[in-house]
Amino acid sequence: MSQLAIVEAFADLCDRRRTAGQRHQQTLCLALFTLAVAAGNRGFLAIGDWLKAYHVELVALFQPPKDRLPSYSTIRRVLLGVDYREYSACLAQFFGIKPLPGGTIASDGKVLRGSYEAISDDPSVESHPAILLVSAYIVERGLILEPYEVDSRTNEITALPAFIEQMALKGVVFAFDAISTQKNSTDYH
Repeated sequence: MSQLAIVEAFADLCDRRRTAGQRHQQTLCLALFTLAVAAGNRGFLAIGDWLKAYHVELVALFQPPKDRLPSYSTIRRVLLGVDYREYSACLAQFFGIKPLPGGTIASDGKVLRGSYEAISDDPSVESHPAILLVSAYIVERGLILEPYEVDSRTNEITALPAFIEQMALKGVVFAFDAISTQKNSTDYH
């Protein structure tokens, strides 16, 4: 198989699958998934249709062993074993998504819709609080950085200093919404 840059971007990801029965490399599956989503396909059935529609071109481009591409269900199984943070980091590095000095980063916190589980009919499922994420957006380039999950015992206001520290950026301007400009909030550097 030829080593295209999109395939090499995922070379450092740990493959957690069993080696028995593996037909397709994880890097090929992730590259095809990334390209299919970038082409506007939402959902695995749409990805399967895209793979069929562009089969000849994709085989010529990727040159997989025996001229066989993975099915959408194989791509799905590969994705189930991938750590999304590692995948996100590979994509960010591949596309060069880093804030540049002098750029503006807008940050905001949002609760993931439907993530709150108050009461369930299933006694084995415990109730849990909603998932709150703080995300950062590079304004000039229209890019979103990896979201930061806020601890369930705190809130967006107290999580912002840790989020900014985690990004370890210098020379960028942060833009906050009104909730982050509380009178007693921690001093941001």
